[in-house]
Amino acid sequence: MTRRVPLLGEPTGETPLFERIGIVGLGLIGGSLALAARRRWPRSLVIGVDRNDVLERAMVRHATDVAADDLGMLRECDLIVLAAPVRVNTRVLAELASYVPGSALITDVGSTKRAVVDAARALPARLTFVGGHPLAGAARSGIEHASPDIFAGRPWLLTPEGGSDGASLERLAAFATAFGAVPRVLSPAAHDRLMAYLSHLPQLAASAMMHVIGEQIGEEGLTLSGRGLADTTRLASSPAGVWQDICATSADEIGPALDRLIATLQELRSGLTDEETVSRVFESAGAWRARMLASEKSDR
Repeated sequence: MTRRVPLLGEPTGETPLFERIGIVGLGLIGGSLALAARRRWPRSLVIGVDRNDVLERAMVRHATDVAADDLGMLRECDLIVLAAPVRVNTRVLAELASYVPGSALITDVGSTKRAVVDAARALPARLTFVGGHPLAGAARSGIEHASPDIFAGRPWLLTPEGGSDGASLERLAAFATAFGAVPRVLSPAAHDRLMAYLSHLPQLAASAMMHVIGEQIGEEGLTLSGRGLADTTRLASSPAGVWQDICATSADEIGPALDRLIATLQELRSGLTDEETVSRVFESAGAWRARMLASEKSDR
């Protein structure tokens, strides 16, 4: 007999996977996670930890049941999600043991994994860490743009260490699935290399391109821009603070990705009048994009 799995985090009468869910950082992803958890498991207690100004905006969205700027609020949580910038998450990991006296499962949603996994090695045995990264987002950041549906149909990468508790990994996979996400398991190193190309390189390229275009043609010139430029540079609206941490914690993977892009741009620069050079890059790009779109379509 097949049991229907509720979609898109709809409320259920099931026993919650976690009774007390603590979320440190109520930005776009942390706020979306809080909204999704409150909707899916009304009987769970969702606790938010952030700055007071962020908490005030979260209260307007009814994103949490309890909120404070004090990590002590996490002391009885059975799941703690670190949703702040990466280097903030590593600092929080160093402090958690003094605030959480019992056992708890800890995960994060950061875009780089090796630094936070390294920091988690110092946790006492009662605190189990499994890295996580939902591949979800929006054009704008902040709790104001959070949505409980943001994870639906999207991959949720889990990055356990070799000795991680298999039961904890299964619980986190079920947690992601409850919101309509598709859990995938990668090593922390494989995750960071993959994200350097799938996420970090496109972000830096879009930001650099928008910077160059704006500097060169100014506001008046931009009034003539079309949808092509707007679509291509959508990522340029991303906040610098988050990306400073991403760049700093995965520079060894992002650097080579940038080098490969720069080499291709230099090839185009040298071959602007060479039809073969231009055609080779464009045809390769078109073929790879067609494969990407076909893959997305088959996953739906």
